[in-house]
Amino acid sequence: MTEIKRRSILQSFSALAVGSAALMKTGSLQAARDEVNQSVDGWPDMQYQTLGKTGFEGSRLVFGCGAALSAGQANDLLEPALESGINVFDVGYRNYYKDAEENLAPFLKKHDDKIFTISKANPEVDLEWDEEVDTATARQAASNWSTFLDQSLSELGVEHLDAYYVMAGNNVSLIKNDEMYEAFLTAKQAGKVDHWGVSTHQNAEKLLLAMAETGRYALAQIAITPAGWYDWIDKGILDDGKAMTDLRDVLDTARAAGIGLIGMKAGRYLAGRRFLGWGKPDAFDEYYEKDLLQARLTSFQRSYAYVLAHGLDAVNADMQSWQHLRENHYATTEVTRQFFV
Repeated sequence: MTEIKRRSILQSFSALAVGSAALMKTGSLQAARDEVNQSVDGWPDMQYQTLGKTGFEGSRLVFGCGAALSAGQANDLLEPALESGINVFDVGYRNYYKDAEENLAPFLKKHDDKIFTISKANPEVDLEWDEEVDTATARQAASNWSTFLDQSLSELGVEHLDAYYVMAGNNVSLIKNDEMYEAFLTAKQAGKVDHWGVSTHQNAEKLLLAMAETGRYALAQIAITPAGWYDWIDKGILDDGKAMTDLRDVLDTARAAGIGLIGMKAGRYLAGRRFLGWGKPDAFDEYYEKDLLQARLTSFQRSYAYVLAHGLDAVNADMQSWQHLRENHYATTEVTRQFFV
């Protein structure tokens, strides 16, 4: 047998295995074909929303590159994601996301003019969420953030980013601090970044209001679910009695200040935890109207559709498989809006 024929047979078996897996997961022959061919033909049109004062018309689904590209797991999903209409790609610095920025670099080199690219870094200072920041700590945080921005630009192989976040920002005094703002302005004036934002899993309500008060921020990435705030530290829903609908005033205040709102972890709680047993698919069912609850959607798709209909501009999803890309894309398109009339 020639090497060419042998390679062709192996590729055919591989494609058959992938397609069979997709067929078993979805029951859809078309989904199986799409997974083999990585085709987005026939997918619903992506919806777009202006992301705050950036003025950018961003896809309502953001491709979360951090975990997905940390070891190159989802590199092959980048091109299909762009073809499907996703034009916002979010990544993060090496200290947390390993090789993610480096793996995104070739894609960014090809498509930088078509997409909105976000990265982020934790300022890495010893500061509790409720502690008042002193001058020395603020200066160190600003210096660290600036250094990490330069490292991110190098990893990504670019001289400019559309936005760079303060990652894991949970301290109000740091978010309002002038030293941090000066670091951003210096970077902006140098042409390194256009917009400033915050990514947070903790203390989000107070943080959003503080960000709005300063008028300095264009984007906020927040961990929010139909049941309210998701706390990454506790891996649960914040026990403050506030569902997402109770937080609309906070979200609207941020939006009025020009802050584009991107959700994350909208469905993470549904996945459950290993030591407690995986899966809580009905955790948010009490918040859904009958039509949404009865729709042929997964529990994750319902959570994404719901948060978009109740105050968010977009949702960031960690997509490491073709199935997740397809399902999340569907959940964030016009198709699901019918349930929120």
